[in-house]
Amino acid sequence: MSAAESKQRRGPLAGLRVVELGTLIAGPFASRLLADYGAHVIKIEAPDAPDPMRDWGQVTFSEEDWHLWWAVQSRNKELITLNLRHPKGQELFRRLISHVDILIENFRPGTMEKWGLGYDDLHQIHPGLVMVRVSGFGQTGPYHDRAGFGSVAEAMGGIRYLNGFADRPPTRFGISLGDALGSLYAVIGGLAAIQARHLTGQGQMVDCAITEAAFSLLESAVPEYGLTGHIRERQGNILPGIAPSNTYSTRDGQFIVIGANQDRVFRRLSEVMGQPQLAEDPRYSTHVARGENQASLDAVVESWTIQYDLTDIAQRLNQAGIPAGPIFSIEDIFSDPHFQSRDMIVTVEDPQWGSVPIPGVVPKFSDTPGEVRHLGRHDIGSDNVKVYAEWLGLTTEEMLLLQEQQVI
Repeated sequence: MSAAESKQRRGPLAGLRVVELGTLIAGPFASRLLADYGAHVIKIEAPDAPDPMRDWGQVTFSEEDWHLWWAVQSRNKELITLNLRHPKGQELFRRLISHVDILIENFRPGTMEKWGLGYDDLHQIHPGLVMVRVSGFGQTGPYHDRAGFGSVAEAMGGIRYLNGFADRPPTRFGISLGDALGSLYAVIGGLAAIQARHLTGQGQMVDCAITEAAFSLLESAVPEYGLTGHIRERQGNILPGIAPSNTYSTRDGQFIVIGANQDRVFRRLSEVMGQPQLAEDPRYSTHVARGENQASLDAVVESWTIQYDLTDIAQRLNQAGIPAGPIFSIEDIFSDPHFQSRDMIVTVEDPQWGSVPIPGVVPKFSDTPGEVRHLGRHDIGSDNVKVYAEWLGLTTEEMLLLQEQQVI
């Protein structure tokens, strides 16, 4: 990385070079996080088949139907085109990969091998390369070659079975949770492999299955079933045996989430409710007793919350040190002073669309903060000239010839 380029990038991963091969969510979201932390991320799209994410999202912006999800998902990345089905494209990729620390790909397993670009092939070219492979079911096993979206991974990983109410079918989450989980594990795995490279000098393959990422969240459900045969079921807004911890109605038709299951916290809640005797009641005086009488305790708590408006009751609970909060819509988040003070909604200037609000960087770093440098670029291959010239030394004439051959 040049001195000028290093100055332009901040964050704990400044100096790390990443190439992203993939579409839609799981792989691209992982590389977006790395880019937020200062890594130099190059996203490769096929010249004749750009990332479908360009057309995803519930809302478009402007007469040209700019999809706002793309603006967030591809922020901070440089975009190039490369046809990996073409022998010359594969040759260019091999040259490119020698400059890279991490490769993230989320094709169906076997695709990279078909192009002669599997891990074994690339390791010979670049022994220090960390290759992060994100797929529905992993690179091995009887399901490895199945197509696997995050929705299927959520279902087969067990978390959708637990989501919803007992008397209704399982429900999906309002976001692409499975893909996001796979992305987070991909980032963790990729950076852990970079740390291992500091010790060994060798890269490695990181095999991240989205189904396994979902499965990893099942808490104690695994030993519960393995040792006792207990199958955890859908419970709606509660955790069985954890009380009071639920969503409660307020007088103005809103809802507040209260988590007061710890003994001392429950005592404080009882005092705020004006019913300090509840903390001494044998039905509610201990964690176990409250869990056994969860339904009756929730009824008592809601009979109190329903007497007050949301703002009033939230203030009472927060002043007493009781974990509680409203259920925010995106409109609520935009107007909330805490989100504003934490820079969780940042406005980025786009040369074509003006000021665009997007989510801020998570987590916060005290000395090397991440940042959003630009939104997802509009044009396919917008950084071809810069990347191919700087990384591979290609001339304008060479790039024009490759473009005519439909390689880039």
